[in-house]
Amino acid sequence: MFESIAIVGATGAVGQIIRRLLVEREFPHSKITFLASARSAGSTIEFAGQQHTVEELKPKAFDDIDLAIGSTPDPVAKDFVPWAKERNCVVVDESGYWRMDPTVPLVVPEVNPEAALAHQGIIASPNCSTTQMVLAMKPLHDAGRIRRVVVSTYQATSGAGVAGQEELVASSQAALNGDDHEHTAFAYPIAFNLIPQIGSEKHEGYTSEEMKMVWETQKIFGDESIKVCPTCVRVPVSNCHSESILVETEKKISVDAARDLFAATPGIKVVDNLGAGEYPMPKDCDGDDATFVGRIREDLSCKNGLTFWCVSDNLRKGAATNAVQIAELLVNSSAAV
Repeated sequence: MFESIAIVGATGAVGQIIRRLLVEREFPHSKITFLASARSAGSTIEFAGQQHTVEELKPKAFDDIDLAIGSTPDPVAKDFVPWAKERNCVVVDESGYWRMDPTVPLVVPEVNPEAALAHQGIIASPNCSTTQMVLAMKPLHDAGRIRRVVVSTYQATSGAGVAGQEELVASSQAALNGDDHEHTAFAYPIAFNLIPQIGSEKHEGYTSEEMKMVWETQKIFGDESIKVCPTCVRVPVSNCHSESILVETEKKISVDAARDLFAATPGIKVVDNLGAGEYPMPKDCDGDDATFVGRIREDLSCKNGLTFWCVSDNLRKGAATNAVQIAELLVNSSAAV
């Protein structure tokens, strides 16, 4: 058991959800500390019915901390994670900074829990778009070995933080009223629009967000031969990322078998009845920890292909929930020793 834990970035959107999850899931601890930037230090937040003062994120803040769960921008994670590690504090990090470090396991507990147990003081949680995809891939990969993935994402504005969600509302109101609106969270207006670029130009015409899906997927499965072709699009939805996923497997998997595999996988909920108009939609998945799968069908262009629709709350399973599950994995493994 970790006696003393800390939440880094405790006042942010994901940090707030982490706090709620720790209470809801009764995460074991004796002491909890909330850390944030100097700007937020000194403010108070409520946790488990008590008021706590937010402390400034600095090296000595980790002196007596056993476990830290961090949700911060990459430059902040670059600095604070070594501070914690030097003080024998294990860090579950939500940022993108440590994900591809070869010494840092990249973990989705339902997919590769064993990787977390080989940590050297740092465990990374994947990008939100990767997390839901690899969770949906896992049962198919185990049954038929996935060789190729073609994925198109429909990513909500919450992926850009509270500012992204606020801009969706403000820009939509302005557009409906015929008013001008200065967009700041995105490069182009998001209201009634799609933006086929998330992140910067990275590799042969692919963006940084798209290449995260390639590299992180290969690392999580420990298989660089898995081919991933992603296209990431920002859409005018407040929360929950959606993905259209096509997989090609070595061994053919029927639609019925795939549906059964999905249904038997922890963390996946199947909503798949086209005739009745039942399939996952962001408005129905918001606030849920599950990854939803529907529209399961054979790929008409590929002998061993399956295609399906996948929706998940990117602030929960895509971020906060996955991090808390990693921490629970560590607690449970230590209890079993």
